[in-house]
This record gives sequence, structure tokens and C-alpha cells, in this order.
Amino acid sequence: MTQPRHVARRDPRAHWLLLLLGLVLLLAALTLHGLVTGLGGGSGPAAADGTTGVHHTGVPKAVAAGGPVLRLDGPDPISRAMPERTVALTFDDGPDPRWTPQVLDVLRRHHAHATFFVVGARVNEHPELVRRILAEGHEIGSHTFTHADLAGLPGWRRDLELALTRKSVAGATGREVTLFRPPFSSLPSELSEADYDALRGAAGSGHIAVLADRDTRDWERPGVDRIVGAATPARGAGAVVLMHDGGGDRAQTVTALDQLLAKLTGDGYAFTTVSAGVGAPESALPASTGTRLSGTALRWTQLGAAGVAGAMNLLLGVALALGVARLAVQVVCARRHVRRVRRPATHRPVVRAPVSVIVPAYNEAANIAATVRSLVASAYPAIEVIVVDDGSTDGTADIVERMRLRGVRVIRQANAGKPAALNTGIRAARANLLVLVDGDTVFQPDTVHRLVQGFGDPTVGAISGNTKVANRRRLLGRWQHLEYVIGFNLDRRMYDVLECMPTIPGAIGAFRREVLLGVGGVPGDTLAEDTDLTMRVLRAGWRVVYEESAIAWTEAPSSLRQLWRQRYRWCYGTMQAMWKHRHALREAGAGGKLGRRGLPYLTVFQIVLPLTAPAVDVFAVYGLFFLPWSTLVLGWLGLLLLQVLTAGYALRLDRERPGPLWTLPLQQLVYRQVMYLVVVQSVVTALIGNRLRWHRMVRTGEAAALVTAGRVG
Repeated sequence: MTQPRHVARRDPRAHWLLLLLGLVLLLAALTLHGLVTGLGGGSGPAAADGTTGVHHTGVPKAVAAGGPVLRLDGPDPISRAMPERTVALTFDDGPDPRWTPQVLDVLRRHHAHATFFVVGARVNEHPELVRRILAEGHEIGSHTFTHADLAGLPGWRRDLELALTRKSVAGATGREVTLFRPPFSSLPSELSEADYDALRGAAGSGHIAVLADRDTRDWERPGVDRIVGAATPARGAGAVVLMHDGGGDRAQTVTALDQLLAKLTGDGYAFTTVSAGVGAPESALPASTGTRLSGTALRWTQLGAAGVAGAMNLLLGVALALGVARLAVQVVCARRHVRRVRRPATHRPVVRAPVSVIVPAYNEAANIAATVRSLVASAYPAIEVIVVDDGSTDGTADIVERMRLRGVRVIRQANAGKPAALNTGIRAARANLLVLVDGDTVFQPDTVHRLVQGFGDPTVGAISGNTKVANRRRLLGRWQHLEYVIGFNLDRRMYDVLECMPTIPGAIGAFRREVLLGVGGVPGDTLAEDTDLTMRVLRAGWRVVYEESAIAWTEAPSSLRQLWRQRYRWCYGTMQAMWKHRHALREAGAGGKLGRRGLPYLTVFQIVLPLTAPAVDVFAVYGLFFLPWSTLVLGWLGLLLLQVLTAGYALRLDRERPGPLWTLPLQQLVYRQVMYLVVVQSVVTALIGNRLRWHRMVRTGEAAALVTAGRVG
């Protein structure tokens, strides 16, 4: 069998722009949702008894001492007040699905009309309530879109708040509002210069400001009697009364309203809308078709944003549940695996059968000498080493031949790819037990012996060793070291117990010769030939196990570019193998365990969840601005603690020092993103049918340095 060199079109890139655009839209949707759901309520600091405060410089005295209805679009401000024994009841912060209907019911029983200053975002949530308000003869005004304090906002944001509210009301009712009450306002005498500027800005877009004569401060829930007292005008005067039908618990307001209406009706008061009270025409005007359509679009956008936020919350909940479940299964399986492999194996014969070690090599000059020396130095009685040079151009084969080591053979072939080189070595091997080793891997003296002992069980067809990162001195190396110990080896213990091992790494794996010949050798039609081969072995009915004590040191990528290329090939090749062996889902025996345990696990944790990770990061950015910091920090620290405990347990199982644990927080800021972007690129490459070429990592010889430093051997 030969493996042609992979040739491909240029990697797809347009999806990165689409991904960025999608993430920006997601952030925009979440931001909109955050703005419209973080709505507060309440009014300003005016006294409940209607007394005036100190006049603020910059506010005309005619305004501060005038009536609560203000027209400020002319050269001189104009204010109006309610006639004697006329009350304009006004309700802010609605519509609310619980309290607004109760307020309307009370008004209807007393045949009274009122003015409702609605929040645009809540109009979009409950348009039917706004339509009911108008249908029952009441009046509607604007209370901004997000209940924002306009005095503290730039001009563009003020205009946007008012414009969005007008569109929301138009989309719900076909009418445009002209009355406006700023949030957190109260009496004219309490206006600051910034408040007055905000009112003048609103007047420029056609709004008439409505403040109040009587602020009940019902949002503080002071008690029904105090609300009624604060709403009652003095000595038969007219008044605009400020109350609330949304923004919190309004039970006291509803009860007080019923008592107030009965009391003042008996005293000869009339209840009307603001516009009717000052003798003005109906304030709501017919909206244009464009305004109605844009209002409808705004409503659906807001509802869509709410749906997106709900989906993100669900996604995070599912991901967290899956992560905890995965950890629980890993820990339980790891404990079972450790108890099984570390108890004395007195019942199993010692394996001393001859072993052929096959080393495929392409331009491995940096490490090949160290690799071969470590294999020759193995404390195993019968071993041959076969180095298959796959058309190297850096003198790899010459280096091995000049070493003149006993039991080492060199086979040269034209460049045909790693699977072809492995198959060449398999055909040339003399032993029935074969160990496949990468050309950058260094073995310990006892590695081969420990690796093949599992073949004492006749049902075992292949054995995975324990791969460790040699080059850990830099941060990237430490991150990969943690990944190997936590993600790879902890998973392999679980796969061993569940009998669904999907991958024996190319760095260290042992096979029976009959198994390899029975499955047709090393496959060459996927880029993850080690995963493809392992799945073939399982589907052939053999057991595949993990030997933790068989340690191999390998050189991991030393730059992000090299890491990207390696993981891109691994991920793409793994998906190829999963698709190729998808029929294992319907099989019995070992193949069925792979199909119903291993493949779903890989699908969820190696593909689906990483694909959702960019959205999770966007949600984290959203949380920085819209979620309580205490909740965010506690959540992050909780997840980090869970990771640290997991990593610490995995390091302990592998008899590694806990020193690299300090890099875990930093790993979340760079390494994690690279890993999930690799999955995105791989999925897109697979979906468009592109063929990924073989990316070779440039070796630095750091694995070889292990021998020189005396860490191995």
C-alpha cells in the first residue's frame, strides 16, 4: 500500500469574516437584551407632599415655578397646569403584564381616564396592553426606550431613546406619541440644568414634556395611606399625579388608586388625561407606514434578542451540565483504571516475545538519533528497530546508518506519506508484536517492556502508551503538557474502562501483527491514520487498552503557527475517521461500543461544544457589562477551581509535579481560543469538501535533548 502526498486547494478563509460578523451580531443582540431587561423604576427626589425644592441655576423661573406640562420648542417656554378640581392621573414604567391590567380595571370601575407613560422596550414585550390602554380611552406618552436617565446621556443616545419608543408604540398601535416624561423626574421645581437641557432636546423632536404636581413615590411602597395622601391635591387645586404601573411590586398602588378615586370623586374631582386637562388636542398622531413597519421590525428584533439570550443561557446550562457529567465519568473511570492496572498481576504471564519497533521518518534529523538510541537502550530482551525513511531531504537515513547500531535497519523509499512508511515497516518486520513510534519520540528504558505486557491477555489487539510533552520550559509547552495529561491521558483511562478507545497515538502504540494484517494495514485515506487504524481494530472485535506506565516523550509544537497546523490536521483527520466509521453505531461487540460510546463522546466534546465556544466567549463579554460582577467572578472562579482540581488529580495519576497548574488561568485566554478555532476551520473544510494537505511540524530537537540531559535513559 502506498500513500500519495496530500494535495489541497487553499484553505477556506471567507468563513472567518462570516464568523466575526455572526459574533458581532450576537453581541449586538445580547447587548440589546441587556439594555431592555435591566430596566429600573421610580422617580426623582421630590418631596411627596408636593412642596418645591431649591431652584437650580440654568432653569428658567417660569418653568421651575410653572405648571407640569411644558412646551419648550419655541423661543420662550410655555407651561400649563390642570384646572381646579381636575386630576390627571399618570402612570410610569409600564406596561406590566401583572399590574397594568389591574390599574386599568380600577380606572374602568370608576369611569376615570389617565395617561400612561410607557417604556418602549416593554411596549414591544406587551403590545396588547398598549392597545387596550388606547381602546379604553386613555392616553399614551413616552418614557424612553430603556428607562434611561436622559440627563446623563449624550445627545445621540437621547434622540435614539425617544425615536425607538415612538417606533415601538407605532408598531403596536399605529399611532405616534408626542407626550414625554423623562425617567427619574418629578416636579418642575426639582429640574436641574441637565434635566432641562434634556427636555429641550426632546422638544426638538416634537415632544411635549409632562412632569407632575404630586409625586406619590409609590415605587418606595410607603403604604397605601401615604400614597393616597401624597396624591390628594391641596384645597381643591388641580394636579398631575405621578404613580407607577410597572417597574416593581405595585400592589399598594392599585389599592391606593381605588381609594383615591372613590375619595376624590366624592369631593367633586374629575379625572382626565393630560391633554384633555389642559385643553389640548389628542396627543397621539397617526403614524406613517414606514414608522409602523420599522416599529414592527424593532419589536421582532427585540424578541429575537430575547430568544438569543435564552438560547445562550440554555447552551451554557447544557455545556456546564455536560462538563460536570464528563468530569464525573472521567474520575470514576480513572479510579477504576488505576485500581485495575496497579494491582499485582500475578495471574498474567510476563510477555517476552520479540518486538519490532517501526519508526517512520521524514526530515527528522533533529531527533532521529535520540529516538533510535532510546529504543536500542530498551531493557527488553528481543527488539529490532526499523527506520523507514520516507524520502527525507535532510539526511535522516544517513544519520541512522552512521550510528551503526546493532539491531537497527534502515529502509529508504520515495516520499509517499506516513501511512505508506508504516506499512513498509510492517511488511519488513520479523516479530509478531509491533510497536509504532514517531520519529521525534524518545522512549524510557522500560517503555517497550511495559507497553507490550498487556498482550498477555489474548483478547487485546492493541495498546496505547502514555505520551508526555518533552519541551515544557515555555508557556505553550506547559499548556500542551497539561492538555496531554488532562485531556488525552485522562480520557484514555476512561476509554479503556468503557472499551471504546478511539485513538492510539502515533507517538507510541503496540499492535499484534495479525491484527494489523487483518485490518489491511495502516489506512492512508484519512489524515488521522492513528485514529482510523484504532477504530478499525475495535470494529474487528479486538480490545484496545491503555498502559499508563509505558511512557514516551515527544516534541510538541513550539509556536502557535505549528500548533495550529498540527491540531488542524488532527481535528480534520479525526472527523474523517468518525465519518468513515459511522456505521459502528449499528454494530455489536467492540465496534458497537465504539459507535455508541466513543463516537458520541467525540462528537459532543471534540466538535459540538468547541463550535459553540466562540458564542460563549461573546456571552462572557456581554456579562462584563450586564451581569453582576460578583456573580461573574464567582462563576469564573468556580469553573477555574473545577479545572484546577481536575488537572491536579490528573497530574497526580500521572505522577507529575503540580507546578504547571499556575498556567491554567492564562490558558483560557489564548490556548483555548486556538483550539476551538481549529475546530471551526476543520468543520468548514470538511463541509465544503476541501482536501487538507499534510502539514509537517518543524522539529527543534528538544526531545533529543532529553537524552543529553539525562532525563531519559
